[in-house]
Amino acid sequence: MDYAKESLRLHEQWKGKLEVTSKVSVATSEDLSLAYTPGVAQPCLEIQKDVHRSYDLTARGNLCAVITDGTAVLGLGDIGPEAGMPVMEGKCVLFKEFGGVDAIPLCVKSKDVDEFVNTVYLISGSFGGINLEDISAPRCFEIERKLKEKCDIPIFHDDQHGTAVITLAGMLNAAKLTGRNKETMKIVTSGAGAAAIAITKLLLSAGFKNIVMTDRHGIIYKGREELNWIKEEMAEVTNLKGEKGTLCDALVGADAFIGVSAPGLVTKEMVKTMNKDAIIFACANPTPEIFPEDAKEGGALVIATGRSDFPNQINNVLAFPGIFRGTFDVQASDINEEMKMAAAHALAGLISDEELSADYIIPKAFDPRVREAVSKAVAEAAVRSGVARIRK
Repeated sequence: MDYAKESLRLHEQWKGKLEVTSKVSVATSEDLSLAYTPGVAQPCLEIQKDVHRSYDLTARGNLCAVITDGTAVLGLGDIGPEAGMPVMEGKCVLFKEFGGVDAIPLCVKSKDVDEFVNTVYLISGSFGGINLEDISAPRCFEIERKLKEKCDIPIFHDDQHGTAVITLAGMLNAAKLTGRNKETMKIVTSGAGAAAIAITKLLLSAGFKNIVMTDRHGIIYKGREELNWIKEEMAEVTNLKGEKGTLCDALVGADAFIGVSAPGLVTKEMVKTMNKDAIIFACANPTPEIFPEDAKEGGALVIATGRSDFPNQINNVLAFPGIFRGTFDVQASDINEEMKMAAAHALAGLISDEELSADYIIPKAFDPRVREAVSKAVAEAAVRSGVARIRK
């Protein structure tokens, strides 16, 4: 199938992937009086007395805003907020289909960090949570941090944290399968944007200690010139041996590679310099850093990509719907590190030791167990970590 041609045809036919439907019937005068005036005044007054009642008396408790500025849309880059709308609509569909979460796409016409933050803050009272989407780095880190400081609802940047959760789940099982110790195994990342930095942070939190990050200029190390502020922060907690050089140099003697960067950066010859039965997560889309067949020829045992036509797809739909479902189920005020960690372990745990294999380290996108496993683990972690407003 020519997906581009067929998708364009369908989008013209659909005229959007979302519509607003009513949950209540307004067929009589009494219906109208209850759904609207005069009856609607009473829930308004209840919310005036206690704003938290908005979660019980409106759709807010199951409503997520999917918000972008259009600066980093898929692999298309800075195409503008309007051009990002089809992706935001699609994300909302996934929220509903995979998590039972209602979501609204919002595209903000500003690249100013503070203006964007203030816009989101001012509308945050309408939603139970905010999913930031397709915002370029390093601005996305500052936007998320400032929104977390200002808002009393969960702020989640899926390009960072959704990707990190899936990657950690896969890496936990890949390490188990290959008999590696997470504290000693060497992991090399390619890319130092939103996804790579979030992945590295979550791996470090999970106990993976030996991580070397690279960007287009080579290995990131303390004191390297022209690092932006977020890369300087990462240089303090990664590459503890102070390695220098290129991606090719970094991969020598490495146990695992995680690519969230650009096509074709890794060759089979580079894989051959890695340790035996290497782990390759080549997640650039649609063309990975190295194709699975080449990685296998280079000696890799476990290979994951971002594509659905190869085994072990690193697909964010495994994470964000269930994470928000669990968050909303307990009206959590934040999506914190404990909740993300719980989601990753829940995903990894869905694959038994008997099922675990080189071609099956992570559940498939349509595995019916995923939503319940992730949402339950996230809700329990929210309660344990003290950010849940209600207890299930």
